[in-house]
Amino acid sequence: MTTQKQNYTSALIVLTSLFFMWGFITCMNDILIPFLKKMFELNRPQSMMIQFAFFTAYFVGSLIYFIISARKGDPISKIGYKNGIIIGLLISAFASLLFYPAAHFKVFGLFLAALFILALGFTLLQIAANPYVALLGPPETASSRLNLSQAFNSLGTTLAPILGGYFVFHYFAKLGEPLFNSNGKAILTDSGDQLSALGVQLPYIIFAALFIILAIVIRYTKLPNFTNSSSMKKGAGALKHSHLVLGGIAIFMYVGAEVSIGSSFINYAGELVGFPEMEAKNFLAFYWGGAMIGRFLGAISLSKLGQIKKASLMIMTSALTFLLIYGIIYLESGSSFEFKRVTPFIIFLFINYIGFIFGKSLPGRTLAIFAFIVIGLLTTTLLTNGIIAIWTVIGIGLFNSIMWSNIFTLAIKDLKENTAQGSSLLVMMILGGAIIPLLQGSVAEAFKGYHFSFFIPIICYAYLMYYGWKGHIVKNSN
Repeated sequence: MTTQKQNYTSALIVLTSLFFMWGFITCMNDILIPFLKKMFELNRPQSMMIQFAFFTAYFVGSLIYFIISARKGDPISKIGYKNGIIIGLLISAFASLLFYPAAHFKVFGLFLAALFILALGFTLLQIAANPYVALLGPPETASSRLNLSQAFNSLGTTLAPILGGYFVFHYFAKLGEPLFNSNGKAILTDSGDQLSALGVQLPYIIFAALFIILAIVIRYTKLPNFTNSSSMKKGAGALKHSHLVLGGIAIFMYVGAEVSIGSSFINYAGELVGFPEMEAKNFLAFYWGGAMIGRFLGAISLSKLGQIKKASLMIMTSALTFLLIYGIIYLESGSSFEFKRVTPFIIFLFINYIGFIFGKSLPGRTLAIFAFIVIGLLTTTLLTNGIIAIWTVIGIGLFNSIMWSNIFTLAIKDLKENTAQGSSLLVMMILGGAIIPLLQGSVAEAFKGYHFSFFIPIICYAYLMYYGWKGHIVKNSN
């Protein structure tokens, strides 16, 4: 029994590294959007094609997976979670290498193709890794484990704007030849620094190398094997479960809203308060960092610890992770980012903690409460202006935190042999990350600015409040 627990611990550590990697690279899209917007002189909807290409791949890849599982039997049950993860990593490595010719030949379509293939690899990783984490222990603590893994995913999304923005807009950009627009003028950042092709080529070469290394590590790491013949049924049995179908819509709404807000933030901050990219990325790090803090708190809240231990550990964790995010930004910005500029975040930390208390460690209840709070924050954004509107957008990250893991574990509850197929359906609905940002970008273009386009995510969070309240309830599949 002890050995089994040790195996599960090592498996969780390995899987957590995957969550970190795909979180980091997914959030790199928020850096690519302003970079490619300048490089190819794109308007707002065109710049959102970056997210459209990336997140459409989740739908296409998951749809193919679902069709195969319905006609031939579940692929993951045949090849195993471990092999599924390795194949996903190798596909992602190949896609990362395509960024080099895309930047060298300055072909926007090749960038979109690279992003599409990269997300196909992530699709397989998501289908295999999310239910795998849920299986690594008792079902009643599945949400806690998934929140913990997602917290490290959020660590990746937090570091990506800081480190990715620094490398793309500053460090690697200085190493290459300047980029020129169609009029022959050098393309510059908002701060007047040059942009170069190496700014995106070198980071993605590094990513390719890391994916290959991870694939080798996983190949030779002993992981629990959950393949079994009872999971080989043909047909679309997962669709019989209404809480799964409604959960798929919830994933669509959640991913769409979260990605749309993150994707528009740098440009929105520039429009509203005049922040250049290198400054806006620091505030974006708190949006994604909030998700990291909330997921750590979610893992603690949904654990079996006593109430006093939970409360003290949650307060300490939120304070330390907040200081960690600020410390990284402080060091990267050369000590020029004053602490008083981020003190409003403490208000949202307090509201987040109160939300967890009212959630009472119940995934559905907490989801509904957090969605309600986000609707309030977005309404405040629409009704205000300036730095207040910026901070109410940043604060949303804290409440996005537990949504993915809570929706996912609620949606796959009691699916039994249909778990992997149900997982593919949920991953398919990451398509929301393609559709909602494009929709918000189109609305922003119509209004000549992003401010009033934030009514689009309100619709998404209204549905999430319903799913947490009623939609997740398991009904008889017949």
